[in-house]
Amino acid sequence: MSAYRKIAIAVSSAAIIAAGAVSANDSELTIFDWAGYEDPGFFQSYIDEHGEAPTFAYFGDEEEAFQKLRSGFAADAAHPCSQSVPKWIEAGLLEPIDKSRIDRWDDLNPGFRDIEAYQKDGETYFIPIDWGNTAVIYNTELLTDEDVASLQAFADPKNMGRISIGDNVDDAYALAFLAGGVTDWTKATDEEFEAASAFLRKVHPNVRAYWSDGSSLAQLMQSGEVYLAWAWNETFSTMSAEGHPIGIKRDTAEGASSWVCGYTKMAGGTGSDDKFYDFINAWLEPKSVEYIVTAWGYGHANAAAMAEIPAETLASVGLESSDKLRENTLWQAPVPFELREKMIAEFELIKAGF
Repeated sequence: MSAYRKIAIAVSSAAIIAAGAVSANDSELTIFDWAGYEDPGFFQSYIDEHGEAPTFAYFGDEEEAFQKLRSGFAADAAHPCSQSVPKWIEAGLLEPIDKSRIDRWDDLNPGFRDIEAYQKDGETYFIPIDWGNTAVIYNTELLTDEDVASLQAFADPKNMGRISIGDNVDDAYALAFLAGGVTDWTKATDEEFEAASAFLRKVHPNVRAYWSDGSSLAQLMQSGEVYLAWAWNETFSTMSAEGHPIGIKRDTAEGASSWVCGYTKMAGGTGSDDKFYDFINAWLEPKSVEYIVTAWGYGHANAAAMAEIPAETLASVGLESSDKLRENTLWQAPVPFELREKMIAEFELIKAGF
């Protein structure tokens, strides 16, 4: 699939989100997911076996997803990222994974698979799938490498109205903590949190828009309205593949951020258990691994299949190996509950101009 087609899928998905609708197919399996992940290239063998894709419902960020699920929204699977999983476990939203039904469980990167925060009472509640960075993305015709050598560029008044960061509390605070020299937010002090919040308040006047999905950010960057963004691998991969002058810089003075996302089985889901595991097994096939790398620019947690992808292919989409993912980064590990709740509340105030 071309990068253009991939962006078109994301645009369509964003429209679905705005309409508050779902993408309805197989009524026996409902996936609560980020826009764009209904792309059949990720789980083609599921469609081959069952004749249609699952039904997809969409969320814009994980806190929105959490609140909706806690209010009774029904789904069989969801796609949270690393820092949210413990909160979802403690809220009783998830049920344990039957690892014996996951064909390639042993092929998963143990650095993602065996994280203690994804386990409780000897049970596992998270299947790692996709990983990558949140890093500096910039227009190479309007900015030089020197212009983006530091994350302080986001707060520089000369960039007023020309930057975008995600409407996502975790990525926003990853940027802010890094800018203050914090690379392990699980140990952040109250003073470091206050400094990170102050940085985001300095950034806010420079923000043209808080992007909610890759397609909206791509449009802002294609038009030239935005020339500097804090964004995922996807933006660099898709836009550079289309010939746009887009660069990615992970080696700023302060570094970048890194994360892993994956699927969870929802407690109380009324869909088919068999189809849930068929969906997961389809995602873990080598052809799905190759697809997410080449079409989306993300890494995959299937380490055995990733090892078969040529280094030059990984380099062409700006992707490091999973072994190097966390080097010089703020790893988006689960943070203490109290800190994350403060981050959520403060980010909403900052976006509102307070």
